[in-house]
Amino acid sequence: MERPPATTYLVNGAAIRIRRMQLGLNLAECAAQAGISRAYLAQLELGHRRNPRPPTYHRLCTALRIEPSDHRLLAPPEE
Repeated sequence: MERPPATTYLVNGAAIRIRRMQLGLNLAECAAQAGISRAYLAQLELGHRRNPRPPTYHRLCTALRIEPSDHRLLAPPEE
């Protein structure tokens, strides 16, 4: 029996921060483009929150100019 698709994504906060900085965006600019609060983006980057829902993850990818199918922002699988 197949598992249902994931209801959230496990993200790598450091990767989000690095990409945001590569684009020259501050927290407020990136958060506004992604349609999320600055505080929530900071929590994702710091690892205090790690599981955005698919619509939020896709908007964050768009703000960071990354295709959602590109896994750069995802945390590595646990072994």
